[in-house]
Amino acid sequence: MNALVDTGDAAAAGGQGPNLGEAEFTFLREFVLQHCGISLGEHKRQLVQGRLLRRLRALSLPGFAAYCDLLRRDPESELGELASCISTNVTSFFREMHHYDMLVDELLPRWLAEKQGGRLRIWSAGCSTGEEPYAIAMVLAEALERTKANVDAKILATDLSPQALEAARKGVYAVDRLGGVSEERRKRWFQRGEGSFDGYARVHPRLRELVTIQPLNLLHEWPMQGRFDAIFCRNVVIYFDKPTKQRLFSRYAGMLDSRGYLFLGHSESMYGLSDDFDLIGRTVYRKRS
Repeated sequence: MNALVDTGDAAAAGGQGPNLGEAEFTFLREFVLQHCGISLGEHKRQLVQGRLLRRLRALSLPGFAAYCDLLRRDPESELGELASCISTNVTSFFREMHHYDMLVDELLPRWLAEKQGGRLRIWSAGCSTGEEPYAIAMVLAEALERTKANVDAKILATDLSPQALEAARKGVYAVDRLGGVSEERRKRWFQRGEGSFDGYARVHPRLRELVTIQPLNLLHEWPMQGRFDAIFCRNVVIYFDKPTKQRLFSRYAGMLDSRGYLFLGHSESMYGLSDDFDLIGRTVYRKRS
């Protein structure tokens, strides 16, 4: 759920600090495309400069040439931090509610009835700061309680950004971030903070039990074993180039159960990119048998 968007950071590039030269920006564009699948246009130079100035200061580096040298020497050690710098995590609880309606009304009742004594797996790919997997966990926990199903159900949440993953693991959110959560669910699934934590809420331990949070680069190897019943990859692939999208959709198909589902973001489509799925609802795709 990461988006490269202007949020005022470009203005910071005009302040004190080294400039991002042509050679360094060209290297960064190629590096980010290769390792993150994100295409940076020329118009993003000032934005990237403003964002990365903070990282240069944190690493006590004299300029962008030194930062590029760091990436050349040890790309994996800095990749997550770079992704965090150039991305803005845009997410919320129960964003694109029609996807959760499908889970509640159709998919979860069927899965829990069919999988008695078995396993149910959902993957939130690009989980950002955790709102998506915890929202899925709410409807899953409610369905498990309602049906009394004997099912081993788990949600895998992955992202490349270390900062986003740290926030997701904490599961603590400002109360004004709970706008998409009904009052009933707020009372049931969140613990309100007191004292210095007034104005914040922590997700209920039951939801944390259902969600496993791990770092993962979607362009690299995937260590997961077993198939998923559903994959949520929303508002992620829109920033990838066409070949990267095609490879990713093919890999998702390989990770899904024979009747598995893939949920995309409201501005994303598989049109002309994959023959492995059928469109069955608004940005909802089912794997072809």
